[in-house]
Amino acid sequence: MSSASGRGRSVRTRPPTILVALAALGAVFFLIPLAGLLKQTPWSDLPELLTSDVVLDALRLSLISSIAAALISLIFGVPLAWLLARVDFPGRRFVRAVVTLPMVLPPVVGGAALLFALGRRGLVGGPIYDSTGFLLPFSLWGVIVANTFVAMPFLVVTVEAAFASIDQRYEAAAASLGASRLTVFRRVTLPMIGPSLAGGLVLTWARALGEFGATATFAGNLQGRTQTLPLAVFVGLESDRGAAIAISLVLVAISMLVLVGLRDRWWGQR
Repeated sequence: MSSASGRGRSVRTRPPTILVALAALGAVFFLIPLAGLLKQTPWSDLPELLTSDVVLDALRLSLISSIAAALISLIFGVPLAWLLARVDFPGRRFVRAVVTLPMVLPPVVGGAALLFALGRRGLVGGPIYDSTGFLLPFSLWGVIVANTFVAMPFLVVTVEAAFASIDQRYEAAAASLGASRLTVFRRVTLPMIGPSLAGGLVLTWARALGEFGATATFAGNLQGRTQTLPLAVFVGLESDRGAAIAISLVLVAISMLVLVGLRDRWWGQR
C-alpha cells in the first residue's frame, strides 16, 4: 500500500516531458552563441591578444569608469533609494519612473539625451563650457557619466526593495535609546541591508562595465581616451576579430562570475 502510494507520489512529481523538452531547447538557445564564441577563439594567440595595447587601454578605461560609476551610484543612489522607500511625497511615482527609465530606455537614446543636456551646446553643458571651458563629451568623465546614467537604477531598485522590506522596529528601538536619525541610518539601517547593498553595487558595476550604446553616443570611441571594452569589441569585429573575441571572452567570464556570485541574492538557489 505504502509502496504504491510512494510510486504515485513519484509519478505526480515527475515533470511533464514537453516542459523538459522546451526547457532544454531554451537552454540550448543560450548555449549556442557561447559555443560559437569558444569555437572561434584563437587559443594559441590569446595571451598575445589580451596583452595588446588596444585591449590593455580598453581594460584600463573600463575599470576606471565602471568603478567610478559604481561609487557615484553608491553615494547618490542609496539616499535616493531611501527616499523612494521611506518618504511619501507628491510625485514619488513619477520620480521613481524617471530614475528607473534608463533600465528600459535604449542606451543610444540615453546617450543622445546626455549629449543634448551635457554637450557643448547642451542645456546644462553649454553654460558650463562657456564659463569654465570644461567639456564632458569625448572624455573619460563623459564615459563615467554615461556609465552612471545607465547603471545607477540597478542599485536604486535593489536597495529600495531592501529598505522597504526590513523590520523598522530595530530602528525605532535605536532611536528610543537616544541615537540620532543619522546614527540609526549608519549603525542600524545600513548593516541590515548590507547583503542587498553589496549585491546591488556589484550588479551596478557589472552593468557599467558592459555599457556600450550611451558611451558611444555621448563619449565617443577614441582608443586610449574613451574606448572601453565593449567599444573595442565593436571596432575589433571589423579590424581585428581575434582581439574582439579575446575581449568578448573576458566580458563573458566577468559576467558569469557576477551572476554566479549573486545567484543566492537574486534567485535563492544553491
